[in-house]
Amino acid sequence: MPPRSSSKKKTVPANAGSTDDHSSASSKAKTKKDQIDQLFDSYANSSIQMIDPEGIEALCSDLGVDYTDVRILMFAWKLKAEKQGYFTLDEWRTGLKALGVNTLSELKKALPELESEVRTPPNFADFYSFAFRYCLTEEKQKTVDIESICELLNLVLGSQFQPQVDLLIQYLKFQSDYKVITLDQWMNFLRFCNEISFPDLGNYDSTAAWPLILDYFVEWVKQKA
Repeated sequence: MPPRSSSKKKTVPANAGSTDDHSSASSKAKTKKDQIDQLFDSYANSSIQMIDPEGIEALCSDLGVDYTDVRILMFAWKLKAEKQGYFTLDEWRTGLKALGVNTLSELKKALPELESEVRTPPNFADFYSFAFRYCLTEEKQKTVDIESICELLNLVLGSQFQPQVDLLIQYLKFQSDYKVITLDQWMNFLRFCNEISFPDLGNYDSTAAWPLILDYFVEWVKQKA
């Protein structure tokens, strides 16, 4: 006689599904973290445990962008990089997690979206400030030399305000009163481009809270007209 089938059903613990889901999510998160770390290792200088300038050049080559491309500076901003030309593992993890990528191909596809993100007004002001601070390569350094500022202006503001930037660079190279630029002056260059009508400069008020260097610049532009 065949055994009678049990009428009792096997009960599944109420939290079994959620435990499995949690395990799966943890496993995926670990895999992504491993991929991010492996990608970092492929460009890092193992002796200093950081991606150095040579590693960044290799990364740029693999991404198909020039080392001087503004998007690399935007990437450094996303990583919250503290030292110019170097990325730490923590910075790398922070940036790639924020971008939602963990492979080289995903990073390459994310660059246009990153550029769009940076171009929004609140983000751009933060990025613009970061660009200056990223140039402070020495401890306690608070100013950037004119030559570097001219290159940075063209890189960061050139695509949006080329006529203003061209003239400002021309003036900075012509004048001899200023050898270096402060963060306050740098931030006011952006404010000037955003607020002052160009090329007539009709709404520029020298009695307002503009740094003296911009008063001199406006005078110089009017004399040239």
